[in-house]
Amino acid sequence: MRRFILATPLLAVIWLLLPLPAQSAPCLLVTLTGTMSGPALINGVAGAGTLVRYGDDGNDCGALKLQFDAGRGTLLRLSQLNVDPGKIDAVFLTHMHSDHTEGFADLLLARWNWNSGGPKLDVVCSGDAPSPLGFTLSCGKFVAHIGDAFVQSGEIAQRVSEDKTRLAGGPAELAHLITFEPNDEPQVIWSKGDVSVSAIRSTHIAGHASYRVDTPAGSVVIGGDASNDSTAPPRPTSTSAQVEKLAQGADVIVHSTMHPVMGPERDSGMPPPVFYRQSLTPDLGAMAKRTGAKYLMLTHLAPQVGATHHGPYHVPGGALTEADYRAAAEAGGFTGTTVVGSDLATLRLPAR
Repeated sequence: MRRFILATPLLAVIWLLLPLPAQSAPCLLVTLTGTMSGPALINGVAGAGTLVRYGDDGNDCGALKLQFDAGRGTLLRLSQLNVDPGKIDAVFLTHMHSDHTEGFADLLLARWNWNSGGPKLDVVCSGDAPSPLGFTLSCGKFVAHIGDAFVQSGEIAQRVSEDKTRLAGGPAELAHLITFEPNDEPQVIWSKGDVSVSAIRSTHIAGHASYRVDTPAGSVVIGGDASNDSTAPPRPTSTSAQVEKLAQGADVIVHSTMHPVMGPERDSGMPPPVFYRQSLTPDLGAMAKRTGAKYLMLTHLAPQVGATHHGPYHVPGGALTEADYRAAAEAGGFTGTTVVGSDLATLRLPAR
């Protein structure tokens, strides 16, 4: 008995001195799944999209996977990352332009083929948005009819005949639509565990929204094609005041950009309304500085690095380099890290 009493404190001391099991640290990955601007096709660059992954070192930062926009080629880029479409938790759409949405059918059809048993995919976007031009932009109708061509061709029925676990209504049946009304203040529109996604109204076309993801590892803002509410000069900046409000204190800003070289005064041939509804690179640098962002990821580049034309519009003075884009962001006063977007460019928080 005496030996037991003496040994107990000794064991307690040894236990206290043993190293604790390593705790997995939270981490965030931001990957550009496509960096093309508009319907132009250049050198196989995929359409606009950003994948945000969150987790910890134990699961390679991949416990949660959120896709923002899904332009052409999104599924191919995800496959290069070994990301299964059945493992995407939610897709968020900034607006109803095809260069941001045409890869969604591909993604959802793949999920329907191999993961019809669920869970359904959360698809988050703004509600129906009447345009002052007399028509309505409708994410809801886009999602509801996403599989119509495959249904009408008979493919859905044929594949269901081979595998009865597939949903008879096609890929639209696998989508769980979540709509919200964008306004001038950030609002939480989706959450899971300790991750939340907020949205705010921003100007590009009717129904355009920008998003912010907040996680214990950091925060990222996806601006989409946002620009100033004033669609032409005179205006103090080409960037969105709403996105700037959303981005206060964020670590990363991912944003589409137009280089000033394409301006109407430079005789690029680009129509002024197309030029003015994008945020210029120097103005994005200035906004990133004002918000305190550490990283600015430029995407949806107009023009693409190395391209002499953007669709039918020529690049005055010849092709731009990554250094040209960085210099433009720095001209706006940004002193953080500028990532000039290329497909699959990835940023990790915290950095290793």
